[in-house]
Amino acid sequence: MKVWIKYLLGVILGIVAYFILPMNIPAVSLAVENCSEFAIRFGRYSLMPILFFGTTFAVFKLRSQKLLLKASFWTILAIVFSTVILIFLGLFSLGVIKFFDVNLPRIPITGERMAETPAINVKELFMNLVPYSSFDSLKDGVYLLPVFLFAGFAGAGCAVDTASSKPVITLLESLAKLCYTLSSFIVEWIAVGMIAISSYWLISLKAFTEAKIFMPMTVLLLVDLILFIFLICPILIKVFCKDSRPYRVLYAGISPLLAAFFSRDTNFVLQVNMRHGKESLGINDSLNHYTYPLFAIFGRGGTALVITVCFVTILRSYSPLAFSMGNITWLFLSAFGVSFILCALPAGGTFVALAVLCTMYGKGFESGYILMRPAIPVLASFACAFDAAAAAYGSYFTAMKCKMIEHVELRHFI
Repeated sequence: MKVWIKYLLGVILGIVAYFILPMNIPAVSLAVENCSEFAIRFGRYSLMPILFFGTTFAVFKLRSQKLLLKASFWTILAIVFSTVILIFLGLFSLGVIKFFDVNLPRIPITGERMAETPAINVKELFMNLVPYSSFDSLKDGVYLLPVFLFAGFAGAGCAVDTASSKPVITLLESLAKLCYTLSSFIVEWIAVGMIAISSYWLISLKAFTEAKIFMPMTVLLLVDLILFIFLICPILIKVFCKDSRPYRVLYAGISPLLAAFFSRDTNFVLQVNMRHGKESLGINDSLNHYTYPLFAIFGRGGTALVITVCFVTILRSYSPLAFSMGNITWLFLSAFGVSFILCALPAGGTFVALAVLCTMYGKGFESGYILMRPAIPVLASFACAFDAAAAAYGSYFTAMKCKMIEHVELRHFI
């Protein structure tokens, strides 16, 4: 059975369980929440080993083949370009509904305040890149950039003197394959965890469903997601990669999209994306272990799109004044910049990014992000889904440009 069918069945069973089980009883809802958290932890269980050993060996292979700079260039370009496209898509969709004299409903202003404003400590992020011991980077299962950096240095070091490092490379290759086998096992069993994850996802929507005012925004984001994965990305792949069958990427991305939308965790979906990249799309193993982690760390264009739409809605809720070109430019640049400092927030980054954006804007809107708190579970789902789709299409784009791909027939997709 295909992996995406297993995931879809897990989601359906989770939805059915939500309506069958007495979720109004606190003990039942708490049990579902705990099962969901356990499933997400299980899904990330083998992430750090496969990230370290896989990336180390990948950097060694890419550098030995003199493809590291080329792969880095195309990956970074894909991350930046996809982020720009997603922010433009958010602004464009808002402009379209404005053109037809339709606006998203204004959110009622409340006097609610939070004891502490969510923020991102950039200095701490920067310092944690180089902990006092490089082995300390392996302890954190959330912030992936330090371990990716450590693995990159280790792989590059092995490529400097291949003769003396040959035993190490043999060991790294074996460990990378072993970790991938473990990761494949976990990816299969995530389907069972999707039952609890999807069920808890519905539980978390209680405040959202009570406040029906957020439904138009949800429809707007759904339309944007459909346009992005069914129209924009396939066209770009067809134009820039000369690929006559770009929808194979979408087919391979069904499982990652389901995992991303319901888990709202970019680290959780990383291994799912990597397995489909290798076994469905046929991306070279070395590039697969290099490109997808970079997208998981820096590719948060979906979050940038979501906070852009949210911020415009917040401003219009406070004031009926038109949004000036200066504000649009500031919003574009700010959302773009904030998206690249969310690497330590694989889950919950949407709310924090929106709070940072409101704080940066000031002018009495510092607490505006609170208006969106009931809708955050849904907003985070869309943000993670956008990011998962961008990672799949972006990694495929890089593989095509580096010519490090062997196409797999659709019937052999996992």
